[in-house]
Amino acid sequence: MSLEKILLGTVQSGVQALYNQTFNENLIQFQKTKKEFDGDITLVTFPIVKFSKEAPHITGEKLGAFLLENSDLVSAYNVVKGFLNLSIVDTFWVDQLNTISETVNYGFSPSNGKLYMVEYSSPNTNKPLHLGHLRNNFLGYSVAEILKANGFEVVKTQIVNDRGIHICKSMLAWEQFGNGETPESTGLKGDKLVGKYYVRFDQELKKETKALVNAWVAETNDDQNLDEAILKLISAYQNNDESAQAGIFDKLSELAKNQTAIMKSAQDMLLKWEQKDPAVYKLWSTLNGWVYDGFESTYQAMGVDFDKLYYESETYLTGKDLVEDGLKKGIFFQKDDGSIWIDLTDDGLDEKLVLRGDGTAVYMTQDMGTASQRFLDYPKLNGITYTVGNEQDYHFKVLFLILKKLGYAWAENCFHLSYGMVDLPTGKMKSREGTVVDADDLMQEVVDKAKAGSQERGHLEGMSDTDKNNLYQTIGMGGLKYYLLKVDPKKRMLFNPEESVDLNGNTGPFIQYAFARINSLLKSDFKVKPVLKTVELHDSEREIIKLLIDFPQVIKEAGTELSPALIANYTYELVKLYNSFYQSVSIFKESDDEKINLRLNLSKNVGDTIKKSMHLLGINVPNQM
Repeated sequence: MSLEKILLGTVQSGVQALYNQTFNENLIQFQKTKKEFDGDITLVTFPIVKFSKEAPHITGEKLGAFLLENSDLVSAYNVVKGFLNLSIVDTFWVDQLNTISETVNYGFSPSNGKLYMVEYSSPNTNKPLHLGHLRNNFLGYSVAEILKANGFEVVKTQIVNDRGIHICKSMLAWEQFGNGETPESTGLKGDKLVGKYYVRFDQELKKETKALVNAWVAETNDDQNLDEAILKLISAYQNNDESAQAGIFDKLSELAKNQTAIMKSAQDMLLKWEQKDPAVYKLWSTLNGWVYDGFESTYQAMGVDFDKLYYESETYLTGKDLVEDGLKKGIFFQKDDGSIWIDLTDDGLDEKLVLRGDGTAVYMTQDMGTASQRFLDYPKLNGITYTVGNEQDYHFKVLFLILKKLGYAWAENCFHLSYGMVDLPTGKMKSREGTVVDADDLMQEVVDKAKAGSQERGHLEGMSDTDKNNLYQTIGMGGLKYYLLKVDPKKRMLFNPEESVDLNGNTGPFIQYAFARINSLLKSDFKVKPVLKTVELHDSEREIIKLLIDFPQVIKEAGTELSPALIANYTYELVKLYNSFYQSVSIFKESDDEKINLRLNLSKNVGDTIKKSMHLLGINVPNQM
């Protein structure tokens, strides 16, 4: 039972005794005592004033005196305006510490019988994973673990975006410029090789676009077959000065992209793929196979996994069936070019394309199909969380609304975990231009930095080379994951590799080092046992116990908010408090064995909580650093 609930009855008795009033327990407000005041818990007296008919501080003084006299828990009190600060006896905190020690899997909830799905990663098979995917994967994996800790059964999943025009771009570029290159012949991971040709496509597209626009704006141009909008822009370009021409050229370039030979070839390839053209399908299977192998290697390095995989190349067919059904029911409408749309203007949105005029699917098509398939595969599914960046906020708003209009009640249980982008000191990443931070390279970089820092600090005596390399991996990846998870998911963030592996400040290695220190302490021959109630607590010991008591509530809030940042920052505060205790209170130099036992017991519980918290973040903790 919480301290608030234990005190509740005595406070009600005090109001009855002092003012002859029955006081609704819902009006009794407790809060943590502010750090600048003495006390462990604070009673807000303002709601009681209407019964006492006295000033808040007088009401507080009378209630404080009553509680001191009538409660075995209250050892002292002080009043600050309308706030009654109560100090609680040490025996209560010792009891709480012993309860924590004896509770199996403290902080974690038993099964609630509910099944939940968390989607994350969901990459395109035309490029390798990058820094943004790292935040996505670490966030989704951690949310899944936090939901498990809250009693849910969780299915971790991804949708592999393995079809579409972007995939055909890589395929076409490899076919035209690859000269038969393979991962084996180049020594490149498959995803990096395919990504190389996605960049190459963009380079060739820019060349062709520029050449086409230059042909359009040449004075000899008299092509009357061009679109009217293009002809107007050409005329404007030819009749404006040089300063205005740059902007017009950019507008022409946007219109020209889809009319280049290379883009038309990619669009033709997509159409052939959907028609199951044997040559195109074989090319697609080959390149995707290379990418899958590359992804698997990266996921292993990340330390993430999945329970169920979905492929857009399969679910888009279900989506097309849903579009056809919705068209028959009048939910969708068809334009003159054969494309199919939904009108959401009455819902404050706009018209949304769900199927192209040539019959090829768009992202919305496959997302509709994937959602439907998931609830067919898992009939008892209570909900799905989509871990996707905030640039897709509108997409998911539309998706969930379409699913509701199609009559799926479960659409109410679909949630978009929208997270902010990760920026670099050099600016925003662009996959098409190849200006991304490769996930594999970044993970290796932080591991290398962890290695250099560990070797500089020393303390690795007696460790084998294998153990050292495992330690560097643990510190580097722990630093990377913690850095990306400690920020509220909704916030955009700037990533700094140097800071991520620093041993000081709010970092993963700072927390890992505290665990290693505690592990070293517990190697002593002193046998830890339950703490005697008569042991007097140091202020820092009491504060640590209070923070340990908060652990279950932090896990609950992290599950409700879907925010690993709450776990990360709680753990940082716990470690800071423990380090302060460690510096100010002697453990083995203490002459009283009962106090030694208390401090080792406290250390063990802090270590256990660190390990559990870091597990929820997908981070390992080393026994030695």
